[in-house]
This record gives sequence, C-alpha cells and structure tokens, in this order.
Amino acid sequence: MVKEMTVQQMTEKVLNKESLFILDVRNESDFRDWKIEGENFDYLNVPYFELIDGVDSIVDRLPKDKDIVVVCAKGGSAAFVAEQLTEAGFDNVYTLAGGMQAWSEHLHQAKVYEDDQLKIYQFIRVGKGCLSYMVISGSEALVVDPLRFVDVYEQVAKQEGVKITHIVDSHLHADHLSGGKALAERTGATYYLMKSEGAVFDFEPLEQHETIDFENVHLEVLAVKTPGHTPGSVSFFVNGKWLFSGDTIFVGGLGRPDLGGKVAEWAADLYHTVYEKVAAMADDVIVLPAHYANLDEEINAEGYVGDTLGRIRARNEMMQNKPKDEFIDLVIQSANTETPPNFEDIVAINRGLKTVDIETERELEIGPNRCALHHTHA
Repeated sequence: MVKEMTVQQMTEKVLNKESLFILDVRNESDFRDWKIEGENFDYLNVPYFELIDGVDSIVDRLPKDKDIVVVCAKGGSAAFVAEQLTEAGFDNVYTLAGGMQAWSEHLHQAKVYEDDQLKIYQFIRVGKGCLSYMVISGSEALVVDPLRFVDVYEQVAKQEGVKITHIVDSHLHADHLSGGKALAERTGATYYLMKSEGAVFDFEPLEQHETIDFENVHLEVLAVKTPGHTPGSVSFFVNGKWLFSGDTIFVGGLGRPDLGGKVAEWAADLYHTVYEKVAAMADDVIVLPAHYANLDEEINAEGYVGDTLGRIRARNEMMQNKPKDEFIDLVIQSANTETPPNFEDIVAINRGLKTVDIETERELEIGPNRCALHHTHA
C-alpha cells in the first residue's frame, strides 16, 4: 500500500522549511509553469509517460535518505509510479493526496492578531499564492477577498461563534474566482464591491461607503481611492493599523496595472495611490495583501504574509521618491510579464456574466498567481 501525504502535511513541511524530494510526473511545461515551492525541496521532473514501462531509468537519481513525494495532476499517475518505486525497494515514498488539484485548493489558516477587541485570521492558499482574511469582533465577522471555498469561512465563523455580516472584495480578481457572491448568498452578509468593476449581480457599491463599522471595527474604504491594478481597486484600512491592500501593494512589490490594456493610464493611478494615499500612512501600519509571490521570502516570523509599511517602503525602490514619469516608464517596462491564464473567463465569471461547473472552475484556476510586478526576489 503506497503511503499518502496530505496537502496539510505538505504545507507544514513548506512552512517549517523541511527537507523533501519531489518527483513530479507531470509534463515538463506544466512543471516549469507551476510546482510546489519549498525552500529546502529538491526536484526531479520526469513525465509519467516515460515511466509507464518501469522506473529503472530514474532509481539512481532518487535519494535513499530523504522522503520522496510523487506528484501529478490529480493523484492517479503518482500512485502508479510510487507503487513501482516501492517495489524497487524505496520505503520512503509517498504520493500527494489529490495531486496538484488538491494543492491548489488548500487553505492554511494563520492568526495575524488577537486582543480583547479584535481577531484577524489570514487564509493562505499555499499552492496559488492567494490570501484572504477574516476580521472578527464581538459576534460579527468581516471577510476580505474570499476565495471560492466558502465552506472554510463558514466553518471558522461557526468555530468562533460569530456571524459573517460583511464581505468585501478589493477588486475584480483576474487569476482566481471570488467566493464573495456565494458566501453572501449563504450567510446573508452584505457584499461590497466597487461598482466601477462592472459586476452585473446585486451588491453594495463601495463608492457609497467611506467607512464600514461594526462592533469594535472601523474600516476605512480607500476607494477610487487606491486604483492601479484595476480601475476600481480598493484598499481597506482597519482601525488605523492594518491595511488590507488587495493587489495594490504587496510585501515584495506592487500590483501590475496592465491587464486592462491601459498600462500607462493605470500606472499613473498607481503612482498617485503610492505617493499620495499610501505615503500619508505611518511606517508601523501592517500591510496585508491579497497575493504573495514567494512564501519562503514573504511569510514573517509570526507565520503570516505581511509586513510593516515602513519596511516595504525601504525595500521597494518604486516607492522611494520616484518622479512620476520615471515611475510610469518603469511600470510599463515591467508589465510585459505573462498574463494569468484564462483571466478573461475568470473576470467574466467574477462579474456574473458567465457561470461554469466546479470542474471548469478548477481548470480555469490552475497555475500560480501573476498579479504582481517588481518583486524583490526577482
């Protein structure tokens, strides 16, 4: 019987920087585009079809003293290869249960902050680099940038004994499907989104709200406000301390403003966001973004992705006294990175213009996020 490693166990190995050997049996292009990232992981990519007749060609390339996890798209091909390796004498072989599909959908819950007034959780979609949040105060909860796995937020709310009353999306996401509308329908919460993002279903326009208040939470809506990544991008400033920055500011970079085909115009918006709205905020404000690029580099000692605005400014030359023209030129030069796959379909679904089944949702979301530019590790 081949041993399985769950996505939860894999996540712990990533977060604990453990040593692991991954044998990825997907096609080379899929592996190059997107793989499980671990600081101390070693990799071998050999497509499954090369191993159908046996694993003799790779046994000398595999470690005997390290756990080996065989990875494929959904788990079936990996189980076949792992079984052959076990028969070849390897007793340290596992398959990743559910494959990359399960890896893409796993959310790791981390605590950002807690006192007697407020609690903040971050949900890290480790396989895709997406971040969402729950802010709890009293008997109510706010969810920021919810992913489509709405049962996770409902389960946490139930465990905490609170009701989800407010849901906000910082913008119309292009690389993953939002759970905002579905979560609002299931909980009765008010769902807020910028009207300028073009959604066709019922929601509460953020343009009509300078603030959102409940229990001990005072949320300032920094809308039209903090454009750049999309024309209607919004940041949420909670209790003067936490900046839920959406895809405007990341721990390691800024949001890319080129997905709408108006890169120069939106880069100018991004400049005003960075140098006018955000520049007025104190260095000790905690930035909590909607994405990250590299978990090893961007997760902090407390176990969540976030950093002070002061440290982000110090690292990011794009936020350091750049003249507007130079800033725009640099953004234009950097904005020719690969667009999120299927982003037009994802945007159409998030706008309510299109509906698809769960299998299509999974296929549309496959791959890493590509919503940032100017990451410090690049």
